[in-house]
Amino acid sequence: MSDVYIVGAGIHPFGRTEGRDGMDQGVFAVKQALADTDIDWKDIEFAFGGSAASGAADTMVSKLGLTGIQFINVSNGCATGGSALNAAASSIKSGEYDIGMAVGFDKHPRGAFNADPGSYGLPNWYGEAGYMLTTQFFGAKIMRYMHENNLSNETLGRVAEKAFRNGAKTDHAWRRSEVDLETIMNAPMISDPLNKYMFCSPAEGAVALILASEKKAKELGGPMIKLKTSVMRTRPPGSFEVFAASIDVERGGTATELASQAAFEQAGMGPEDIDVAQLQDTEAGAEIMHMAENGFCAHGDQEQWLREGRTEISGELPVNTDGGCLACGEPIGASGLRQVYENVVQLRGTAGERQVPDDPKTAYTQVYGAPGVSAVTILQR
Repeated sequence: MSDVYIVGAGIHPFGRTEGRDGMDQGVFAVKQALADTDIDWKDIEFAFGGSAASGAADTMVSKLGLTGIQFINVSNGCATGGSALNAAASSIKSGEYDIGMAVGFDKHPRGAFNADPGSYGLPNWYGEAGYMLTTQFFGAKIMRYMHENNLSNETLGRVAEKAFRNGAKTDHAWRRSEVDLETIMNAPMISDPLNKYMFCSPAEGAVALILASEKKAKELGGPMIKLKTSVMRTRPPGSFEVFAASIDVERGGTATELASQAAFEQAGMGPEDIDVAQLQDTEAGAEIMHMAENGFCAHGDQEQWLREGRTEISGELPVNTDGGCLACGEPIGASGLRQVYENVVQLRGTAGERQVPDDPKTAYTQVYGAPGVSAVTILQR
């Protein structure tokens, strides 16, 4: 089995781009990735791609070129990008292909996501009663978590403050202005305890990553970022996930815990070996919970970590260095790949103002999606 390397990366800025649809943003990102790798579209042997709101990803071939490429569509909620990357990596590991692509893009309308209950095996009344609104679920989940682990609301505010501070340094971010903690804490409430600065917004954007076998990567001669592992897992019994109609008395683990544990085991690493991490932060509470679920700290220690600045760009474990979903927004097809793009930039040492110091060599991403799926990657330079 071949080792897998990320040899090219392209991104279309996140946020709102009038006059350019989601598909065109995807094509933009693909062309950037090709230029980054110094190859042509005809050189790509296969692709996996996904979009929730902007059409089937494989129709990009009409704009990129009809080369007969194997192009498979991926749909896995917010974990679509991570799942596309996982499938692409597996194709190269198998030895069947030497070079391929993972791409994701989306252009969501303004307003909250409007999920269909039937798509998740739920009755229509569940949506009619308002339970499909993820803002309510996220508020309830983090309220319970904070109560169980003695965390204050200020912890949520510090996550958001850091996100906007990092986003101000990021050219592909949507929210490019810092917001101070006092302003965040006094903002209008949306779903207690989460206010308007603590949620990400559905957005637009695209990311494309080119993957290659070790032999092909050496032949291309550019920067070689090794994809040590890519893991995707679904929820176990007793987990408390999006669109759950109830919570089990006997609690279990989570999809993120399963994916994280498997990724570290496959990579032969532990949380202490990671230099920079991008964690799913659909809202501020998600980053807090995922810090612990991925093994980076104990449950309940997040408040101290944030107060001490340990997740800042210059901290012990920089988290969401480009501002994460809070600053970039979330185009579902592209969001998980944005995390990996950011880590590629960090490991190359080309992140500019937001560059993690001390020459980072390992990077971690975790993306979470409904109704309880999680994908984790570990990169190494």
